[in-house]
Amino acid sequence: MKSTVNEEAPVPQHVCIIMDGNGRWAKKRMMPRVFGHRKGVEVTRKSIEFFAGAGVRNLTLFAFSSENWNRPAEEVSSLMELFLRSLKQNSAELNDKNIRIRFIGDREGFSQVLQDQIAESEKLTADNKLMNLNIAANYGGQWDILNAVKSIASKVASNELTLEQIDQPKFESELSLTNTPDPDLFIRTGGEKRISNFLLWQLAYAELYFTNVLWPDFSRREMQRALDIYSKRQRRYGKTGEQMDA
Repeated sequence: MKSTVNEEAPVPQHVCIIMDGNGRWAKKRMMPRVFGHRKGVEVTRKSIEFFAGAGVRNLTLFAFSSENWNRPAEEVSSLMELFLRSLKQNSAELNDKNIRIRFIGDREGFSQVLQDQIAESEKLTADNKLMNLNIAANYGGQWDILNAVKSIASKVASNELTLEQIDQPKFESELSLTNTPDPDLFIRTGGEKRISNFLLWQLAYAELYFTNVLWPDFSRREMQRALDIYSKRQRRYGKTGEQMDA
């Protein structure tokens, strides 16, 4: 099913999503949390298809945060198995749809088998152009910024870079999503109204959209609603509304 977005309405070139609510969705149905995560994978596939069809060129999904290791060991183990299985099953399909897969985050925290599958999926889809699908896994916004600071400090210490050469573009080139435009639209499902350490630098001027709908219930209609609401927002970047109208 393709998006029904109005062709005259502005389409965000970068959408990022915190896919929240899988566990609560399962709990409401008296099922283990892993059932919610499995249902969430189905919705993730639909969301990728939907936003690609809507003309979104970059989609970043928060799959597993650096803080999610604090969850019960059984749930983390189930998530890792589901993550690996999903990559094996869906990478070829995404490749056929001309979608590039890229992972951001500290992949060294994962098993070698999962690291190898991540690398294989990235290599398989490296030349695809329709949409960049960024998967944030074992990722945290503070970790991302700290890594960039360390990299720049190292280059200054080795005389590869001077203090005067450090500016915003230089700093952003050291972040995980280098060469990717900042998000235009941030979506969080599940009712919570937090950014939760996700893309802290990059979300500076994103439009924020929060919904009470749990991720497994986030239908194409809800996705379309997020785009429709975005299209009615005026993005001012510090200017007045009158300046933007002019």
